[in-house]
Amino acid sequence: MATRNRKPFHVIYEDNHLIIVNKASGVLVHEDITRDKTLEDYVKEYIKEKYDKPGDVYLGTVHRLDRPVSGIVIFAKTSKALTRMNELFRKRDIQKTYWAITDRKPEKKSGKLTHWLVKNNDRNTVKAYDEEVPDSQKAELHYRYIGTLNKHHLIEVDPITGRPHQIRVQLASMGCPIRGDVKYGYSKANIDGSINLHARRVYFIHPVKKEPVLCKAAVPENPFWEEFLELDKEEIKVENLGFLH
Repeated sequence: MATRNRKPFHVIYEDNHLIIVNKASGVLVHEDITRDKTLEDYVKEYIKEKYDKPGDVYLGTVHRLDRPVSGIVIFAKTSKALTRMNELFRKRDIQKTYWAITDRKPEKKSGKLTHWLVKNNDRNTVKAYDEEVPDSQKAELHYRYIGTLNKHHLIEVDPITGRPHQIRVQLASMGCPIRGDVKYGYSKANIDGSINLHARRVYFIHPVKKEPVLCKAAVPENPFWEEFLELDKEEIKVENLGFLH
């Protein structure tokens, strides 16, 4: 899944401690068996060139996105920032919001999904169970139906936990596989190999500056994605996120 003429990322936020980017679908965040160039590599090159840094560039990966997923990825530019961001994630003092497009409308307009997930490392797939089973991890998320265009439905997802493939398998388990995600039951792949899952927003208190950070990632430059922007009527408000303070 080459990005070809697309940029692998766009910078959304940057200071001395953090860099937050909007990743293109098809770009690996961290090296895997393919040995393809990663988002980490691209961002290190950006920092090295922008600041004319000699030698190696420090960059800590705070979290990851699956290769076919687009949207927000947070990196730390110092070891102190990485340690503190890891603690924010551990305590769940960070709010992440995703957009997913499906061709099936959820039965309920909003709700909470709880499953126990088991990963098959050989196949790189995850199976969801309704009850706890051996070697499973509990996965929870909130979802909200936003609207419908051209027989497809936009669903907003706020994950509570951060398990591998969590949103993909949990939405599929309620009968709403994500467009293009043939691994979890969608009927056909997208031409570019992407799936229509996008890490849209993130909110947290900066671990060093102690200031609110609210970032939004533009949807991919694709007419199919862009037409769904008009459905996004409700902007997230910082004052409604007081539980994070």
